[in-house]
Formats: sequence, C-alpha cells, structure tokens
Amino acid sequence: MADHIHPIFDQLVGRQEREKFLNQKSHVYWFTGLSGSGKSTVAKGVERMLFIKGYFVQVIDGDNVRSGLCNNLGFSMEDRAENIRRVAELAKLYLDSGVITLCSFISPTIAIRESAQQIIGENDFKEVYINTPVEVCEQRDVKGLYKKARAGEIKGFTGIDSPYEAPLNPAKEIITTDQSIEESVIEVFNFVIQESKFK
Repeated sequence: MADHIHPIFDQLVGRQEREKFLNQKSHVYWFTGLSGSGKSTVAKGVERMLFIKGYFVQVIDGDNVRSGLCNNLGFSMEDRAENIRRVAELAKLYLDSGVITLCSFISPTIAIRESAQQIIGENDFKEVYINTPVEVCEQRDVKGLYKKARAGEIKGFTGIDSPYEAPLNPAKEIITTDQSIEESVIEVFNFVIQESKFK
C-alpha cells in the first residue's frame, strides 16, 4: 500500500457494535447463475421479505452496478474480474456496516467467485447458486440477450460462447425448474434468516 494512504477502519464504529444495534448478523449472499436464471428476481423477493420482517438489507445487482460504479468496464474476462473485485469491496463495506447484503452477479468462473470470497472473507461469503439450465434461461430471454448472442450481435455471452462454471459446493442451491419463483424466494429467505439471526 502506498505510504501516503492511512486507512482508519480500526478507528470507526465496529461491525459487532453495528450488528448489535441492528439486531442481525451481517453476511454477503452471493447469487450466481446464468443470465435469466432468476438471480435478480429471487434477490429482490428475499430483500422485500427481509425488509418487511425488520432486517436491514441491501441488494447489489449486476445491471445497477454496470450503470454506475462499473460503467467503464466491458465484458472481457479481465473486465468481468475487475467488476467482481469492485463489487466484492463494496459488499465488504456493507458487511462491516452490519448490513445483510445480497449480490446478484453471473460471476461465471469459480476463480472469479473465489476472488470475491477472499475479499469478503470465507465465513461471511455465502454462495447461492440459482441453478437454471441454459435452455430454460433461453426460453425466458426476458432481455432478448440470448437471441442477440445467437445472432452474433453479442460476443462472449455466458452460456453461449463463453463458459459458466457452476459452484462445486454452494452454501445454498436453488433448482428453479422444480419450483416457482415464490417458492425459491421463500427457500432462500428461510436460509438467510437462519444465518442472520443475532445470537
């Protein structure tokens, strides 16, 4: 670190104090899956349910970040890695503030997700795999992205001409072909509640 940078993290109100104030345990729940798998939809639903129950929660979503914090990045593997690095650093700030943080990003490779885990911390990084087959995602294609990728208008699209590496041991796996969005939201909500109860 440069000699002229002097972080003051240790002088600020600490995470444990903030968690006690909010009456919750903060973790980062990292939603991963293909485009169109339902990551953002499930994350939004879980956020709303937690908020109604009195939890302090924040969603960090891929498209939102791409329109602001990371609007100078493209979709090369290098830029995707930098995108996730920035998001992980932001999520860690929320984590240290006692906030339950739901991150919704394709984050296509195991290595990219491991880099996020290293920044956030192994015990606080909870990987949530929204497992939806590419055929189902393509049938939904709510943004029209798969159609453009098939037509060659989008290059390096995950699941078409760029790989997606599924998590090997996620903290939670949701197989969306077996249940409705509402059921998926409730399943993740129950998981988050168990993890986030202040003891």
